[in-house]
Amino acid sequence: MPETSDVVELILQDHRRMEDLFRRMRSVEDDRGAALREFADLLIAHALAEESKVYPALKRYKNIEDDEVEHGEEEHDEGNQALLALLEVEEIGGDEWDEKLEELVEAVTHHADEEERTILNGARENVAMERREELGKAFWEERERQLKSGCGSVDNVRKIVES
Repeated sequence: MPETSDVVELILQDHRRMEDLFRRMRSVEDDRGAALREFADLLIAHALAEESKVYPALKRYKNIEDDEVEHGEEEHDEGNQALLALLEVEEIGGDEWDEKLEELVEAVTHHADEEERTILNGARENVAMERREELGKAFWEERERQLKSGCGSVDNVRKIVES
């Protein structure tokens, strides 16, 4: 378990890690393929854990807009499609890679930014710390379960996008 179990902090930590991996995927000095593999696992595990453990619980709070939560789920779909497009690029670091990477960065950054402003701020203001810690534990366990299953493989991402 990480040092915090506050679901808001755990989600923010994942967002910061994703930004770090974007920098690595853009860097010609880095192992961009390894950064993409880590990113793919993290993005999918993070989104599935949010959708199964966090979003349904937050919909019960009257000061957190249901349509913000549903919009968050739609944006996960967009991120997953952009991820699949990048995973399917043959040549790492080629023009197509750069183009698909920027589309992925844009989709995920937009979602993370919006989620932080709406859903997470709403959770911070309206959800008691004890409940946020319960949600954090559930989020973390599901996230870890997904990570262990290799959830970011191209086949699994394709399955998620097509479902």
